Amino acid sequence: MHKILIMTNFPEQIREWYIEHGRRLPWRDTKDPYKIWISEVILQQTRVDQGLAYYQRFIEAFPDVTALAQASETRLMQLWQGLGYYSRARNLHQAAQTIVNEHNGKMPQTYKKIKNLKGIGPYTAAAIASFAYNLPHAVVDGNVYRVLSRYFATGLPIDSTAGRKHFSKVADDFLDKKDPAGHNQAIMELGALICKPAKPLCEQCPVNETCDAFATGTQNRFPVKTKRITRKKRYLHYLIIIKNQHIIINKRTGQDIWKGLYQFPLIETPGPASSNDIEKELKNKNTGFSGIKKLLEKRHLLTHQELHTSFYRVEITTEEFLSRWTDETSFQSIPITQIKEIPFPQLIAENLSKLLP
Repeated sequence: MHKILIMTNFPEQIREWYIEHGRRLPWRDTKDPYKIWISEVILQQTRVDQGLAYYQRFIEAFPDVTALAQASETRLMQLWQGLGYYSRARNLHQAAQTIVNEHNGKMPQTYKKIKNLKGIGPYTAAAIASFAYNLPHAVVDGNVYRVLSRYFATGLPIDSTAGRKHFSKVADDFLDKKDPAGHNQAIMELGALICKPAKPLCEQCPVNETCDAFATGTQNRFPVKTKRITRKKRYLHYLIIIKNQHIIINKRTGQDIWKGLYQFPLIETPGPASSNDIEKELKNKNTGFSGIKKLLEKRHLLTHQELHTSFYRVEITTEEFLSRWTDETSFQSIPITQIKEIPFPQLIAENLSKLLP
């Protein structure tokens, strides 16, 4: 069990450190629950320096929850392009509509009601409740897990049920109930700037004198995790089909990666495939083209998937080939000049200049 809490000045020490060293960020200078919510969702799986620009563009486009609720999915995905985890954007949209339709356009003011919104879990609900309303709910994110596991040298895995329950209790026990917002900001900032995953700056830490891991030189052993990420390999072959300065695209649907974003016609194979294999696949289904030319190969890592992607220019000889795609309900032909207005996955968006004539 962890040391007696009353014997440490941990909350006061980290708050004093935060007042002097914490970064000035726009979502920290507001009590607006909408802006706090947007920032927290954007910063999930995203570095602050990257997320800041997205946050500013997002708030400019959707300054309040009503504007977000009324936004089109295409516009929303355009602004989210490059952040990944696109379900976050769809959940934001749905939750905004719930707030407008069921809460008179105002964010609920209790932890439980906030947590009931689509896409909001315990961490985000605690962040909104404490930062916007100063309610006594401790946030427990990756930074907090790291700080607490090192401070107490706790070997419980943070990705286990017992570990999550334990660290949530410790975080609640440690929480400064008089200033939960300041405390939560301070402990997360400590994890981000000092108690970093690799090469923590222990000599600069305001609580190093009472940190068990620092005392024993075992900082890099914590936090403990049991699960190792395994990535499924997928082989994706995109077809660039152009005729009369128009190009074929389609919107991704179904429960898969990048739902709601656009792509080029796709052939997915169970394993690696050569240009000849893809050409044979096309010949079995289509007429009206003279061949294909590989333009680019890219390996792209997602959290649970390893994508091996190839892009091919399809050489068209007749309109028959083009109609094979435009006749399908999910495909459309658009002018190439409009291509930058389309929300693609970052994998495609960042390579458009290499794919188009």
